[in-house]
Amino acid sequence: MLSSGPCVSYMLRRRALYNDMSRYVCCAGYMPCSGRCGESKCPELCLATEAFLCFGSSVASTRFLLQDECNIQTTQCDNCIISFMFCLQQLACIVGNQELSEASQAISCVSDAVYWTVCSCMQTQHKVELDKRDGKLGEAAMTVPPMQQMSRIDQPMPPQVGYAQQPTSYR
Repeated sequence: MLSSGPCVSYMLRRRALYNDMSRYVCCAGYMPCSGRCGESKCPELCLATEAFLCFGSSVASTRFLLQDECNIQTTQCDNCIISFMFCLQQLACIVGNQELSEASQAISCVSDAVYWTVCSCMQTQHKVELDKRDGKLGEAAMTVPPMQQMSRIDQPMPPQVGYAQQPTSYR
């Protein structure tokens, strides 16, 4: 079972690099720190540090890496969800003062929940894209499932749909 978090971020980035750590660059080369952290000397440690200390950047960098490699574009829905996440984080930061402490804590809690949910969804997308890239899905994995019907073996007649007929005395 794949869960979310820094360990998964580490594993997915490593897999995105075809397990070749000589290809590793901090934040996949998309951030100003990239190539300046000495990652060529100890890529395993640098990737682990990135995944734990810069979790959001690590998830986003793996996303950018896969989008570039597999020629994937971000959808409008993805942009909307990611923008909503950033707006909540900014709002929590702006409202984070003593006078509005309860509201600030509530907004911060909602912001964190949305952030972790979005990161989890991104990591799930990463895994699916990597499975697709590496040929682990098979041909039928991305097709529509066949239509299914419920078995009614134990019921000779279908159940009554809607409300039962009302007695005339209630009208």
